[in-house]
Amino acid sequence: MAEITIAELVRNGTMSAEMAAVLWAAVDEQLSFLTVAMPRNAGKSTTSEAVLALRPPGVTLHRVAGQAELMQRLQTERLGGYLVVAEFSPAPVPGYIWGPPVQRVFDTLSAGYSLQTCLHATSVEEGILEVTAGNGISDEQASAFKLVLYIEMFGRTWVGVQRRLVNIYEVHKIEGGRPVGHPLFVWRRDGDHFEQVSEPHQFGRDREDLTRRAEVIGELAREGRTSEDDVSRAVAAFRESKSVHRPA
Repeated sequence: MAEITIAELVRNGTMSAEMAAVLWAAVDEQLSFLTVAMPRNAGKSTTSEAVLALRPPGVTLHRVAGQAELMQRLQTERLGGYLVVAEFSPAPVPGYIWGPPVQRVFDTLSAGYSLQTCLHATSVEEGILEVTAGNGISDEQASAFKLVLYIEMFGRTWVGVQRRLVNIYEVHKIEGGRPVGHPLFVWRRDGDHFEQVSEPHQFGRDREDLTRRAEVIGELAREGRTSEDDVSRAVAAFRESKSVHRPA
C-alpha cells in the first residue's frame, strides 16, 4: 500500500504547507521528534513516516525495539541516522516498548543518533511525562527531543473523520520531567485554521528557505501531485536548486 505523503497531509487538511516546511527543515537537521495523539488511529505513525520521508539522502532509518544486542552494536558502529521506534507503550504489541528497552534506546543516542517515536497522550506535556516519569528517562536524555507533534482526530464515523496537527511544539529542554519550550503552530478550532505563533529558535532560522519549502509542498497539494514519487522528485529538485545557488 502506498504511503501517505506530506503533500497529501496538507491537501487533506491535517496540516498547513507552512507546518510541513518547518518539519522538513527539522529532519534536514536530523532533529529528534516525538509524535503524540489521541485516540488510536489518529495518524501518529502516518504523520511521522511522511516527515521522515523528507530526510536528506544517506540518513538511515534504524527501526529498533530496544533489543540489548542491537543497541550495543549500534553504539559501537556509530552509523548515524534515526532510531525509529514504532511506539512507546506497555501494550503487548510487536515493536511497542516500555521501561528498560526505552532506556536502552536513549542510551544509544549518545553514539550519534536521532530518535523518532510515537505514543498515546492527550497533550504535549503528557507525552513527555510518559517518556520521563513513565519510563525512567532523565531530563537530560529526554531533552534529545526537540519537537513534539500533537495530533487530534475528530468525527463520529470513519466517513466524517478529520485529523489535525493541533500543535507543533519546540522543546528547549526538559525540566522536572516536563517540556520547557514554545509552540510554533497551533490549530484553531474556531474557523478550522492553522496559526503560526512563533518562529523556530533552534533550527530553520532561514525564513526565505522555509517560505520556499512551503511553496514546494503547497504547490504539490494544490495540484493533487501527492504520490511518493511526486514528493520525492520535488524534494530532490529543491535540494538541487539549493546546491546550485549555494555561495562558493
